[in-house]
Amino acid sequence: MAWERKTFTIHELYDLPAAVDLMTAAQVLRMGRTTAYKLARSGRFPCRLLHYGGTYRVVTAELLELLGVPLPASG
Repeated sequence: MAWERKTFTIHELYDLPAAVDLMTAAQVLRMGRTTAYKLARSGRFPCRLLHYGGTYRVVTAELLELLGVPLPASG
């Protein structure tokens, strides 16, 4: 199956879980799979990565901050 790039709306960004997988973060940043993994492995991914075994996760709040998207109001 081919990996497709997707453009996220502000509402879709707010609906993301607290942490997303590397490919979701790459899609949000309009970044290809190879580039995302290369940056992750070299420690240069633009957001802090959580690494569990062989899986990378990105904290959604940090992704939103990088994009300049305000965090949704709680409550």
